[in-house]
Amino acid sequence: MAVKKAVKKKGTTRSTQKGATEKAALTQKATLKKAETQKVTAKKTTPQKTHKMDDNHFTNFTPYKAKKGEEYMNAEQVEHFRHILEGWKQQLMGKVDETVHHMQDEAANFPDPNDRASQESEFAMELRTRDRERKLIKKIDESIDNLGEDYGYCSHCGVEIGIRRLEARPTATQCIDCKTLNEIREKQYGK
Repeated sequence: MAVKKAVKKKGTTRSTQKGATEKAALTQKATLKKAETQKVTAKKTTPQKTHKMDDNHFTNFTPYKAKKGEEYMNAEQVEHFRHILEGWKQQLMGKVDETVHHMQDEAANFPDPNDRASQESEFAMELRTRDRERKLIKKIDESIDNLGEDYGYCSHCGVEIGIRRLEARPTATQCIDCKTLNEIREKQYGK
């Protein structure tokens, strides 16, 4: 009799295990279907891609569409580039403020030398980045000052730099040909 009970128990545990496995499989299928439906609805409700501010460039602008026969660097184009340069400068100035607040908030005297070293290297990297941005802000200010005068023309040969190049690099002072030659010279002479 004890053997029959053990067999019955063994048999019932197998059927219970099968039932549990089937339930788990059904539950898994249901969650997969639910996830797929959520993905589909998420795709439907996802808003259109918008420009967001990049760490290196002010990208929240509409590219300029030149009209046929339009004069290069007319008042409308100058205003377009003024908007780009001033927006980029504001973005960089905001990062400077963020860095100051971050360094004040995060400044702590860690007892562990490794933690202290990590924090100091993080701060050093941030300060190096901000120093590069400070130099960039100086270039942006120079470009804003030149907007009414010779902005948009190569400082070496006097040729138009081009709207697309200026939108990609608003502080450019050389046309693509002069810049390429300059970079080749720098590479050859190591300057």
